[in-house]
Amino acid sequence: MSRLLLALLLFLPFGVAAQTAPAAASTSPTPPAPGPKVLLHTSVGDITLELYPDKAPKSVANFLQYVHEGFYDGTVFHRAINGYLVQGGLYTRDLQPRRTHPAIASEADNGLSNLRGTVAVARGADPNSGTAQFFVNLVDNRRLDYAGNQSGLTWGYAVFGKVVQGMDVIDKIAALPTRGQGPFAADVPNPLPVIESARVIGEEGPASAASAKAPAKASSAAKPARPAGRKDG
Repeated sequence: MSRLLLALLLFLPFGVAAQTAPAAASTSPTPPAPGPKVLLHTSVGDITLELYPDKAPKSVANFLQYVHEGFYDGTVFHRAINGYLVQGGLYTRDLQPRRTHPAIASEADNGLSNLRGTVAVARGADPNSGTAQFFVNLVDNRRLDYAGNQSGLTWGYAVFGKVVQGMDVIDKIAALPTRGQGPFAADVPNPLPVIESARVIGEEGPASAASAKAPAKASSAAKPARPAGRKDG
């Protein structure tokens, strides 16, 4: 009898732990709610972006402002480099830039990496020169990540979202033949993929797109650096 009692005492803690484990798990923190999603209806197909306001609040607010204003409607993906990125968000079908809001501060140091499918703010040499343009990474472009605040080269590019549906559409754009056209010496897709509309999923469309009609001044510099071995065009 004493041996039986000892055996019961040895196994009791494991039984108690097994019974209390589910209760402990139920008190663990819930995962953060997903960010807003934006549907880009393009001439090539639909692309859905999920945004990261917790990691890139300024970049997301800036992008959503343009979406709400209807700014992106009728703009094109004007730059495609297969194996690197696809870029758009500023130029019309005739490759005229639209007038933008003031540039925003870079959030490239938010810990997010330029991995395949992520969406980042395009900019010029100044890290804080991003406006309406954005690009989608076709591969893991870690060389575009923040490495330090010493210069524009080390600042990298701020990721603020990710393609959650329609990456095949992005790949189709990247596979289009390219040429020089308008103000660009190369890498312009032919034919130009048009963003016919951009809407926040679950919200009504923009009340007015009037602010998107006027050309911008010297906005073409907003773009990420090319991979090593390429010349800027």
